[in-house]
Amino acid sequence: VVDFLVSQHPVARVLRDHVVFKIVPMLNPDGVYLGNYRCSLMGFDLNRHWQEPSPWAHPTLHAVKQLIVRMNQEPKVGLEFYIDVHAHSTMMNGFMYGNVFEDEERVQRQAVFPRLLCQNAPDFSLSSTSFNRDVVKAGTGRRFLGGLLDDMSYCYTLEVSFYSYLAAGSAGPVPYTEDSYMKLGRNVARTFLDFYKLNHLIDGTKAVGHMSSGSDGLSGSRQGNGYGNGRSQEEEKPDRKVHSVRDT
Repeated sequence: VVDFLVSQHPVARVLRDHVVFKIVPMLNPDGVYLGNYRCSLMGFDLNRHWQEPSPWAHPTLHAVKQLIVRMNQEPKVGLEFYIDVHAHSTMMNGFMYGNVFEDEERVQRQAVFPRLLCQNAPDFSLSSTSFNRDVVKAGTGRRFLGGLLDDMSYCYTLEVSFYSYLAAGSAGPVPYTEDSYMKLGRNVARTFLDFYKLNHLIDGTKAVGHMSSGSDGLSGSRQGNGYGNGRSQEEEKPDRKVHSVRDT
């Protein structure tokens, strides 16, 4: 995601002009240094402590939460997306967890981004994507922020298999490689172009030709944006930028 967003790809340039991305690469580098993939140095699963993070025991989580709270309070800046990226040790493919709400219209809007991502990424599974309010997940980022942010926000956990994916037409599971993980990251970034209906800003001939060459790894055919995000571009304030936060 990061490599693509800072590249000179036409899609990346349009996204940088219209969307503000706040990226936290990793919340538990101390634990990863010791070989943990889930816990911090002190043994905390940070994605269960969003409700009351301690500045002493969970300093990285505490800092990110404060950043999000500050951004959410800025009158001219809307925090619309939070995407928490994790690896999954048992399931295949990439998929998402999202929140459920009493408002049916809000429920339908929450499904838009995963549907668009499924069109762009052949290894993303819409059937494995689920929306829930399980008690055991109450301390996760997408659950906590789903209650903190306003009803026009979108909070997800993006899970990606440790080992393989099933694509349409494949005879069996296809092992993930560094390159295929990179492709999924690029397709996640590209999906924001569809979500915000910015496709018309791309020079179609040059952009599609570059994509189809395979050199940028953007797999899957472009389906256009058949889904609305609940807001027209005319409704946006001229000086308003959109934040998208990712952390692992």
